[in-house]
Amino acid sequence: MDLSFLNFLGNINWEVIAQLTMLAAIVIAGPAVIFLLAAFKGDL
Repeated sequence: MDLSFLNFLGNINWEVIAQLTMLAAIVIAGPAVIFLLAAFKGDL
């Protein structure tokens, strides 16, 4: 039974993944707000 994948999970830097996830959320949220403003003709 090969447990090397468990060792791989242990070596993942979860802090970096969390930071990249937050960055992605911010990058996606920007255009989303612009799209909502355009969809509602600026009347939110």
